[in-house]
Amino acid sequence: MRFRINFIYFLFAIIFFSCKKESSQDSSLSNEFVNGDPLPQVIISTNGVQILDEPKIDAKMKISLNDEELFNGNIAIEIRGKSSQMFPKKQYGFETRDEENEDMDISLFDMPEEEDWILQAPYSDKSLIRNALIYDISRELGRYASRVKFVELTLNDVNDGVYVFMEKIKRDKNRIDINKLKKSEITGEDLTGGYIIKIDKPDDEYTPLNSFTSEHAPYDPSGNSSVKFLYDTPDEEDITIEQREYISSYIKDFENALAGENFRDPVLGYNSYIDTDDFIDFFLLNELGNNVDGFRISTWMVKDKNEKLKMGPIWDFNLAFGNADYCSGGESNVWAYRLNERCPGGYWPIPFWWERLLQDPEYVSKVKSRWKELRGTVFSSSNVNRMIDDYELILISSGSIKRNFERWPVLGTYVWPNNYIGSDYSDEMKFIRNWITERMSWLDSNINSL
Repeated sequence: MRFRINFIYFLFAIIFFSCKKESSQDSSLSNEFVNGDPLPQVIISTNGVQILDEPKIDAKMKISLNDEELFNGNIAIEIRGKSSQMFPKKQYGFETRDEENEDMDISLFDMPEEEDWILQAPYSDKSLIRNALIYDISRELGRYASRVKFVELTLNDVNDGVYVFMEKIKRDKNRIDINKLKKSEITGEDLTGGYIIKIDKPDDEYTPLNSFTSEHAPYDPSGNSSVKFLYDTPDEEDITIEQREYISSYIKDFENALAGENFRDPVLGYNSYIDTDDFIDFFLLNELGNNVDGFRISTWMVKDKNEKLKMGPIWDFNLAFGNADYCSGGESNVWAYRLNERCPGGYWPIPFWWERLLQDPEYVSKVKSRWKELRGTVFSSSNVNRMIDDYELILISSGSIKRNFERWPVLGTYVWPNNYIGSDYSDEMKFIRNWITERMSWLDSNINSL
């Protein structure tokens, strides 16, 4: 009987998607949704205590799905993010805790056991799906990205709408699977990994203890920008002098080799320092979304023991897929890696790496081959559209979209930095589908002509 009912809901959803007509925001919220299985419900109570940026505060969390309780216990929670904190819909980071309020690894939504989790809050991304889409695509490529699950959050008895439950990026055997670098590992091959480095905004300010600066200027007409790298793992409190010197020198040597006359040489050039295939996948993922923050903010790098430098995991695509009205972030016909040319003198420029790599014919040949391969599989229009259709059906049939935009009535209004403003949710989804179609077509032509 349950299968039969769900199948009927599915048929209703198909009918609604095929028969939608233009309407106002209010009528779209009241008429175009059908009831299906609900999203998992995340209910958090802080007993009235305000959640801060930091430190974390104690709270209780219950997770349920179809009246089945999946988790009920202690957490410690804080507001997270940087520019996203301007929005009223906050995103949160939290740790799961045991009865003694100690950190506790646990499996949630069939994700591998861990203690650190994120509730990401799509707000300016009115499709609500941009991060989920690119993370799922990345994992289909065989590259780790945070596992995700759409949920509804109720915080202190207020329904705060749709959130994306996801894994926090960190060193872990089921996340970034690299060696745990000990403070005692300061010589020989022990010193070679693992490290996690970021190109990103600092929590406070850049200092010699938390960061180092590239010696090579980016391709920037203004000539007054520099690229800074942050120590993430080990962080500034745990990394030793020897480890700090090793990883900063490794990236310096890579940049010198890439900038040098012999940069194409398999021994003297960049190939000795980076996993080229990994760099290409990272490049194509960011170009797929024309990620306006790609390569320059929320950009992660990994160096494991006795291995070359790798890029990723990818992170933070809220402003990708045509959702930014600055630096051509909304356009489907520009190169993301050439943002410095369109927006010179920015605080967070893109390193020179990507332009220089594309000056190597062998590298370019690999880019073309990989793009052609992916367009027949993970990047195929049918595969990407199927993923978007699945997200839309889940969110609409559950009724969660209606409640989300009742709580946060942003449809039809500008929210920084929207490039497109749809009158209703259907418009937002049509836009992202059409934008991706145009983007794929442009990349087909322009990658082929590199």
